[in-house]
Amino acid sequence: MSNNNRLFLGVENSATGRAWRDRLDERASARALAIAQRHDVPELLARIIAGRNVDIEAVDAFLDPAIKRSMPDPHVLSGMREAALRLADAVARAERIAIFGDYDVDGATSAAVLARFLRHCGLDPLIHIPDRLFEGYGPNVEAVRALAERGATLLVAVDCGTTSIEPLAEARARGVDVVVIDHHQADERLPPALAVVNPNRRDDLSGLGHLAAVGLVFMTVVAVNRVLRERGFWNEARPEPDLLSFLDDVALGTVADVVPLIGLNRAFVAKGLLALRRRERAGHTSLMDVARLSGPPEAWHLGFLLGPRINAGGRIGRADLGVRLLLEDDPTEAAKIAAELDRLNRERQAIELDTLAQAEAEAMAALGFEDRGAVVVTAAEGWHPGIVGLVAARLKERFGRPAFAIALEPGGTGTGSGRSIPGVDIGRAVRRAVADGLLLKGGGHAMAAGVTLRKGALADLRAYLESTLAAEVEIARRAGGLLIDGAVSAAAAGADLVAMISRAGPFGSGNPEPVIALPAHTVSYAEEVGQSHVRVRLRSGDGSALNAIAFRAVGHKLGAALLQSRGRQIHAAGLLSIDRWNGEERIQFKLADIAPAEPRPSFS
Repeated sequence: MSNNNRLFLGVENSATGRAWRDRLDERASARALAIAQRHDVPELLARIIAGRNVDIEAVDAFLDPAIKRSMPDPHVLSGMREAALRLADAVARAERIAIFGDYDVDGATSAAVLARFLRHCGLDPLIHIPDRLFEGYGPNVEAVRALAERGATLLVAVDCGTTSIEPLAEARARGVDVVVIDHHQADERLPPALAVVNPNRRDDLSGLGHLAAVGLVFMTVVAVNRVLRERGFWNEARPEPDLLSFLDDVALGTVADVVPLIGLNRAFVAKGLLALRRRERAGHTSLMDVARLSGPPEAWHLGFLLGPRINAGGRIGRADLGVRLLLEDDPTEAAKIAAELDRLNRERQAIELDTLAQAEAEAMAALGFEDRGAVVVTAAEGWHPGIVGLVAARLKERFGRPAFAIALEPGGTGTGSGRSIPGVDIGRAVRRAVADGLLLKGGGHAMAAGVTLRKGALADLRAYLESTLAAEVEIARRAGGLLIDGAVSAAAAGADLVAMISRAGPFGSGNPEPVIALPAHTVSYAEEVGQSHVRVRLRSGDGSALNAIAFRAVGHKLGAALLQSRGRQIHAAGLLSIDRWNGEERIQFKLADIAPAEPRPSFS
């Protein structure tokens, strides 16, 4: 979408200090009109589709994302041919295969997809998920040695391995072949592996750099399955697996890793949600039950309910719990693992809230009343390294600028994570800081990065990020605003409208959930509820009413503005959804922002 300065409902300065902008510029508005006419879709849906840069000819494919239409031949990926042949040979010879995964959801689902396939082939692969605190990210020499001693002849690194030169050299020295299936940024020098399947290596021309590792593992499984079929491996006694049934894990890893839901990723998630809705696998069903997921799972459930529980094992518990649950077929055992992950997730939430309160206080003191500074950098001793990424994400949302949270350790070093805002590349800044000697280690991409530093370098890092990113942050914040997809009234905001909007889903990174405006509605009720939420009732001019809620708004500008607006007429902006509770379904409006409907001083 080209830069668009058209104000929506004339809102220049909302309760949260943002301008509201029409997501569509004039050219996109014309395309929306053409989409509505040619494809006979409602105007609002046409606006949503046009706002996601979909061409008129691609509308049917967008509304029906299919794997067959979206997925290219796996061999377009560099290294795929060699990877598929080596894995097929290992299957035919019943070799001991070791899978080395990352400790996050993408790593767990990647390991699970590959392990499920190999088990279907009659193998029992070894699975190693490293401990976040004691082993760190990616393959390490000690773990590689242990896997070799257990008889592994082929090591497959999933969602890691691209920069693991020394550990994978150790594997080769011990006679273990290595295949890497990863999506992280690659250096010019690749590890000593038989095959490195990574669309982000510099010589790969596949154009699939937006895939999560689990999507790449799925494509690898498709390629291996084809080789086995050509070799006559499958027969009546050992039929081919239904690879589409693997898409529940592919969807979970894709959403949780926050890769853009465009092209093949959208198809993966759309079809994976259908697989999850069938509730055919014990591990996934137990996970949905323990997360109290009522109704059919949607993409946001994967990111906010299921993913965090899988992640909890890697953050503060046993790293392999997530992949064990995903592979568990026994309902009783699955329920036990899911309950443990749920307990760990509650523990993680408590640690996160405590850390976030400290980090927010530090950030507010640094930014001051003038709200100055381009970057938030917080650090303290005693913070858990497993949750600093979550804290950084919350700080970024709260303060509208790139944010870092760093756990300082007794030895004088600190490990942390950063999260950015659109238009500001923190990965590049971190890599430059490593090259300049400010950081011991660091890397990442535009929106997220990890850092390791000496405690004494903290002030220098803060100053460096301020000077390096100040211009980018200023431009990004000035250009930023709340993008609105369209407007409706409370009377129109029913189940049919939610169903119509959902046709443009699944929503997530790269395909944002549509933001809808309710013009000139009266706040007939506004009260604090639960843990710092504000519940609101909005009434339109014709008397129709709509329940709304602003999550975690108490103590923030939006919450204060809502509580001040009882009896007033406002413009409201947010997300329409169906709230399922105790078997009942109600329409709910998740408030993102409000603004006075008549000219009056801005909220204070």
